[in-house]
Amino acid sequence: MNAPATIAGAMPLQAGPALQTIGMTKVFGAFTALDDVSINVNAGSFHALLGENGAGKSTLVKCIMGFYNATRGSVLLDGQEKSIRSPRDARDLGIGMVYQQFTLVPCLTAAENLVISRADAPAVFDWKKEKPRLEEFMDRMPFRVRLNEQVSSLSAGEKQKLEILKLLYLEQRFMILDEPTSVLTPGEADEVLGLLGEMARRGEVTVLMISHKFREVKAFCDSFSVLRRGKLTGTGDAQAATVAEMSRMMIGDTEVRERAERASRNDTHAVLDLAGLVAEDVEGRRVVNALNLKVNAGEIVGIAGVSGNGQSALVEVLAGQKELVDGGIFINGKPFEPKRKDFDRFKVFGLPEEPLKNATAPRMSVAENIAFRSFDKPPIASLGWWLSPGPMKKKAEELIAKYRVKTTSPDSPIEALSGGNVQRAVLARELSGDVDVLIVANPCFGLDFASVAEIRGQIMEQRNRGAAVLLVSEDLDEILELSDRVAVMSGGTINYVSPIGETDRNMIGQHMAGH
Repeated sequence: MNAPATIAGAMPLQAGPALQTIGMTKVFGAFTALDDVSINVNAGSFHALLGENGAGKSTLVKCIMGFYNATRGSVLLDGQEKSIRSPRDARDLGIGMVYQQFTLVPCLTAAENLVISRADAPAVFDWKKEKPRLEEFMDRMPFRVRLNEQVSSLSAGEKQKLEILKLLYLEQRFMILDEPTSVLTPGEADEVLGLLGEMARRGEVTVLMISHKFREVKAFCDSFSVLRRGKLTGTGDAQAATVAEMSRMMIGDTEVRERAERASRNDTHAVLDLAGLVAEDVEGRRVVNALNLKVNAGEIVGIAGVSGNGQSALVEVLAGQKELVDGGIFINGKPFEPKRKDFDRFKVFGLPEEPLKNATAPRMSVAENIAFRSFDKPPIASLGWWLSPGPMKKKAEELIAKYRVKTTSPDSPIEALSGGNVQRAVLARELSGDVDVLIVANPCFGLDFASVAEIRGQIMEQRNRGAAVLLVSEDLDEILELSDRVAVMSGGTINYVSPIGETDRNMIGQHMAGH
């Protein structure tokens, strides 16, 4: 093990421990979520845990953290078997976790959040004693936060740093990070992971990071383990292994669609025009604020931004789920109202985030959900009201085959499908006709590798056919891959627009941070 380091002449930091799982198995009824998984995270390493959605990553870390009691298997810390029956046991052993969602109390200061996290937190704080101790602790850390600042006023990057500092404050030197950069700008993400990487190299911490971002794995991790369907399918050196090799471990022999080629187009007239859009939340605060943006025919404009800057509200406005207070939406120069008749008239289609919740009737069949855009038109409808189940089922079967929707039957409830297949079914519905405008929001969130490739390919094909595509995504890699232009949304408005070839990750990140 690496020797503990000393920072600024202070007491030596405890060293980051090694952790192993031996034959970790977790069974829920007839379902085996984790099957004989053994991983080895060396002391002072930065280790990536990879796998598709549902591969068993969360189950494994919940067993390590004591949220689940493993059916079989054990955890070794520095070579010694440990009993972890609860999160308190994990904390006492120095194992901590930074979750996808912040666990801080927004109305308290950073200092108060640190002190209340202790098991021996006093009922009444003696700040004359606590503040010097906190300052001494901060002097030993590689980064700082404003201790007297209320958490609600901190940036997302500062909050994430505070979550990490909280683990260090509690002497939890084995850190599990669950998708730690999902709420950060690219600059903040690189800073946080870079600092943790430096601490790991000095032996002060050991990091196990769950991630789906290969760029971050290659940039910051030493080693990796891959899970697929509850089993360990590979381990290796993160610097030596290629992205293709890691991907193959994740998906096995699953056929992955080739990325659609980006066709060159000369027709560049504006199709979708968002002119001075204003929308408010339930408390009357502007969540979309004088937003202007145009999307041309045969173009994908990607809207980037840190979560919570109005992107969801914009999608709700365009879908007719949120009232427009001011401004106008125009398609080919004509006013557009987000209602069924105008969606049909202007050939506007969409794929919202979490389509099972936002774009389907979960208990209705796959065929019925696919028919939502055409149930009142021939051949499914006659006399304007009579529905014919035969044509509906036939059309659904054609689209299920074309879009490779995996379902036992068109009559199965759509809620029985996997996340990727729900996405495919909604895409089959939305892309089955001529598309002039396509609006998609976080289309690949939580999906497996093969589904991501399929859906991104479908989006690119619509762009190549001449559709104006508005892509709202919190995945900057997705925007960089698909977009012709990028627009950054901050504080409810667009503060930066650039052709994708004339900008870079750092520039986009600066504008995401509001600079």
